[in-house]
Amino acid sequence: MALDGIVIAALCAELNDALVGGRIDKIHQPERGELLISVRAATGGHKLLLCANPSFPRIHLTDTKRENPATPPMFCMLLRKHIAGGKILQVRQQGLERIVHIDIETRNELGELGVKSLIIELMGKHSNIILTDESGRIHDSIYHVDITMSAVRQVLPGLTYVAPPSQDKHNPLLLTQTEIAECLDEEGDELSRQLVSRFTGISPLVAREAAHRALGRTDITPQEAGKKGMDALSCTFFELANDMKEGKFYPCVLTDATTGAPMEFSALEITQYGSLARCELAQSMNQAVEDFYRQRAENASLKQKSGDLTKFITLALARCRKKLQIQNETLEKVKERDKYKMRGDLITANLHRIKKGDKHVTVENYFAEDMAPITIPLAEDLSPSQNAQRCYSRYNKDKTAEVETAKQRELNLTEISYFESVLEEIERACSTKEIEAIRDELIEQGYLKNRGRLPKKAKKDTPTPRHYVSSDGYDIYVGRNNRQNDYVTCKLARGTDLWFHTKGIHGAHVLVKTSDAMTVPDRTYNQAAALAAFHSKGRSSDHVPVDYTEAKNVKKPAGAKPGMVIYVDYNTIYATPAEPPQES
Repeated sequence: MALDGIVIAALCAELNDALVGGRIDKIHQPERGELLISVRAATGGHKLLLCANPSFPRIHLTDTKRENPATPPMFCMLLRKHIAGGKILQVRQQGLERIVHIDIETRNELGELGVKSLIIELMGKHSNIILTDESGRIHDSIYHVDITMSAVRQVLPGLTYVAPPSQDKHNPLLLTQTEIAECLDEEGDELSRQLVSRFTGISPLVAREAAHRALGRTDITPQEAGKKGMDALSCTFFELANDMKEGKFYPCVLTDATTGAPMEFSALEITQYGSLARCELAQSMNQAVEDFYRQRAENASLKQKSGDLTKFITLALARCRKKLQIQNETLEKVKERDKYKMRGDLITANLHRIKKGDKHVTVENYFAEDMAPITIPLAEDLSPSQNAQRCYSRYNKDKTAEVETAKQRELNLTEISYFESVLEEIERACSTKEIEAIRDELIEQGYLKNRGRLPKKAKKDTPTPRHYVSSDGYDIYVGRNNRQNDYVTCKLARGTDLWFHTKGIHGAHVLVKTSDAMTVPDRTYNQAAALAAFHSKGRSSDHVPVDYTEAKNVKKPAGAKPGMVIYVDYNTIYATPAEPPQES
């Protein structure tokens, strides 16, 4: 991605125009490495996003709504204490580096005015957000860096802030054309790579663009360019640097000419791709960055959160299935318990024939029709009656084991079914909000630790299942997770409504609202069944069996896991999973 020093320079210029003189109104931390700061300025209300996510570090204005945690993280609370209500004095870039300082005038505990700096370092996996006081001492940072993580530079509360080590690059804004030419090596690597390695704030995209404008190619070497070509490159690069110095930016987003998918963004016009890409001018650099990252960041966040839950549920399922295997083996083993009772009875009936120290005894088996002799092994150190008691004890132990193991096996099967339903819901989730709802459900069920996500006795929000309208005008509701399934079936449904669910397959509860099931057209039945099939584990199949019945025939057993119900008097229809109609 081309979030280079040039893009940050363009962003800082726009942020100064929009935010300087404004007051910080609200501060939120929706994600681990994200801050959302609301600012009231003369130009209106703005939301500033600071993101230190290693995959998508960025700073820009945004209008995207984000869900905030129920309990603000500690760093968010610290920022509210120190800079809430503060006045933004300046947004400045450190040289042409990917480091931005936001200077904020605020009052301390004694009411005295002072200037604090909120620093965001946009450096990939080393990205960070740091708050410092007037003397440069660190109040705190969103990520701590101790001596075990870096021997060169620590970022911890109480330490003096030190900028990341210099890479000994030149700032092109401070150089003449001659000085730029002297930085290029006639015997070195490709010229575009030399621009990246020797000048601050230059991304490969901008370096290739300079080479393309000057020489018509992006991969040309010094030997191929010659002295004339290198002079042309230094001239072109100097002109680009002058445009940056004068604030002449061209905020744009590059999209694939065939698919329309976003490829890159830049603060300079990009021509190197020719007809393969479209360079679309954006309203501002902030808007270009916002548009580019919005979907990409949401997908990354969804993938990360769903990946964590998937891993947890997969491990839990593996443990349950291992437990089920052991339980099945135990039940198979205790099926032979009756033989121990029989041995005990035969030993008791033949006590006079057995002496202590015998290794075995052969007696007539009066439990068999032919009274065939049977040899019973004995413990030499036990008396005859003790041997009989040992057999009875083994019989009783196996009998108890069978009863208890059967109970535990039923509970285990219920848990396996529940985990499988949760896993299926994670696969169907299409937003981070849905993933968080699943996480909250697992916390409520005691499978995950709270860790401050759910305040005690907090009022639960009313679930919002998907709502569709059939071609015949009937309202159709689809649960997106177990909690919503319970709401659809146990709260939203009335006795005459139609209830749909895939047969023997984990999936959503689907409800058709009606006062008379007999009047519902077949088309609505088919659409509801197609929705149930689509929102299920069988959505990749061609013909999925879907059970349907009136809602009055669906019951939730006491103590059942979320989303678990039983139903009677149902019919089955085979449906082809289809993309759901537009949600209303």
